[in-house]
This record gives sequence, structure tokens and C-alpha cells, in this order.
Amino acid sequence: MEQGVINFTVSARKYRPATFSTVLGQEPVTNSLKNAIKSSHLGHALLFCGPRGVGKTTCARILAKALNCENLSEDGEPCGICNSCVTAQNQQSFNIYELDAASNNSVEDIRALNDQVRFAPQSGKYKVYIIDEVHMLSQAAFNAFLKTLEEPPSYAKFILATTEKHKILPTILSRCQVYDFRRISIKYAIEQLIDICNKEGISYEETALHIIAQKADGAMRDALSIFDRVISFTGKSINYQDVIQQLNVLDYDYYFKLCDYFLASDLAEVMLLFNEILDKGFDAGHFLTGISEHIRNLMMCKNANTTQLLEMSEGTQVLYIDQAKKFNLDWIISGLNIINQFDVNFKTARNQRLHVEMALMKLCYLHQALTVEELIEKKN
Repeated sequence: MEQGVINFTVSARKYRPATFSTVLGQEPVTNSLKNAIKSSHLGHALLFCGPRGVGKTTCARILAKALNCENLSEDGEPCGICNSCVTAQNQQSFNIYELDAASNNSVEDIRALNDQVRFAPQSGKYKVYIIDEVHMLSQAAFNAFLKTLEEPPSYAKFILATTEKHKILPTILSRCQVYDFRRISIKYAIEQLIDICNKEGISYEETALHIIAQKADGAMRDALSIFDRVISFTGKSINYQDVIQQLNVLDYDYYFKLCDYFLASDLAEVMLLFNEILDKGFDAGHFLTGISEHIRNLMMCKNANTTQLLEMSEGTQVLYIDQAKKFNLDWIISGLNIINQFDVNFKTARNQRLHVEMALMKLCYLHQALTVEELIEKKN
């Protein structure tokens, strides 16, 4: 067992892409980089910016590998088998330097980097410097780096990565080719998780993988970390109930039941269901957010063209479409307005449970209120 623990590699590292074509969901960036390599139009300084866990550092390493590849493919991909690629893949290359600015952000660290830049590579074409979380550099460090970035030697390439582009000095930004990375969609994340499950021989329910992808909030690295956590609990299978238990996610069945009770104006069942949710330890504020998202999804199902905006499994989509047919647009729009008002005031409410219960009461009798309003309009 101890040997197994030692040999375990987290999925985020085990399945880290080694080529541009395997980078998930960043085609605009990877295609641009490959074209720049092929046409020799790659700048001396590049800035990769975007949310965490979407592939910035991965793309930086692939690019660094491609720049010194001895057998670069026609489409700009590193071969992965030459000596330069192998040493880069094993993080043993003398031509690739990585600096974590979160922990090495002083002016002395940048001066040491500047000293390294002065020496040409002993083998290969370029020395590549990857500076992660570059926004963490101190003001003095930025100033020390500026001269090198402005007039670097021909063999030096700088790849800066950050999650907070707005914190980068304009003088640094103006000297970089900027590449914006986007969040990984739930669809892409699920496809990647399915591929990993198939490779690892893990059985899965797609609804469970959807919850993992949704919880990751656009970060593939987070999705893989959550995936590892769930697997350590469940073994060689992933099912919906285990995932919501592990991640403390409220089952969407509660929201479907709740909306059925709203439709029937059954306040007693609504209150009992809300009490059950609180007894299970769920936060009332998150519950409000969940209701608004559920009603928003019902809105999307009122038109066939917007149903595609539901990022969920086909089986769950069918449930939403069926329930959406029971509600008219007036109820949905009014319901979203009510939830939004209560959500805005939730944090300042002195009795937060009563605050949410008031919202549920309004939603429960909203159907009747709209009916009365229609009758008054007809009389007038």
C-alpha cells in the first residue's frame, strides 16, 4: 500500500497535455502560437492571461519545448522524441527556466534572472524564461525586469503568465504579445473526464461528471483535483449520489420538487422541504442562488433555441424541458425578480432563515397573484 501511495500521480499532472493539439478548449491561442512559430513571427515576450487552471503554464512549457525542438512538425508541434523535447518534458532542460513570482518576487530574484539572460544557450536556439503569476512581482522587481524585456538578446524568449492582467504595469504590457485564455466549458471538461475514465477503467454516470465539471467553475485543473478526490472515496466507479455527498452539492431533485410545490401553492410542503435542506447542513444563501439558477434554466427551456445554453446531461435537460412547460413566462420572470431582490438583501438580513422563507412564500403564492392581476386587467 505504501508503494502505491508513493507512485500515485495526480490526474492534473498525469494527463497534462504535451502538445498544442491536446490542450483543451484553447484553440484560438494554440493555433496562433503554432502559426507564429511556423512564420517566425513570435515575439520575444508573451503574456498568457486568464483564469486559473485553464492551461497557461502548460502552453508555456509546450511553446518552450517547440522553440528548441530538433524535428519540429510542419504544423508547429514539437516532436516529443528528440533530445531537446525529452529533457524539456522531464524538466531537465538547461534552456528552460521557470520562476514562480508568487514566492520569488523580489528585485534580487529578477536581477539573478537578468544575469542568466546574458549567457547564450550552449545547445539549442533559445533560452526560454517562464515567469508564473508575474503580477506578484514587486514594483522594484518590475522596474529591474523592464530593461531586459525591452532589449533582450536574440536568443531569449520570455513567457509571462498571470491570472490578474490588470495588475501588470502598462510598460510591461506594451512590450508583450498578449494571449487571452478562456474558461473551460462544462462540455469540454466532461469530455476530458470521460476520456480519463475510459483510460483508467472507471465506470461513471455522466450526471456525476457534470457536477464535477460544474463545481470546477471553468478550471480543468480543479476538475481533475475534484475527480481525484471523488475517486479516492468511491474507488473505480463514479455515481451521482456519491459525488453530491462528497462535494456537498444540493441534489437538483429538491429544486424540481420545490417548483412543483410552487405550482400547487403548497406552502406547507415548501417549508418542510426547506427545513430538510437546512437540516442537511446546506447554506441558505447558496440555496437562494440554486433556486435562481433553476428558474433561469426553466426560462432557457421556454425556447428551443436557448435550450442549448443548459450545460448539463441530456437526461437532466429533459427534466427541465418537461417542468418548463408547466410554467408561463410571467411566473418565471416575476419569480427571478423576487429571488434577485431577496438575494441582494440576504447578507444584511438579521434573520436570514426568515428572509429566505419570505421569498419562498412569495414564490408559493405568485401564481395566484398573477391570476388575480390578470382578472383586474380584464375588468379594466
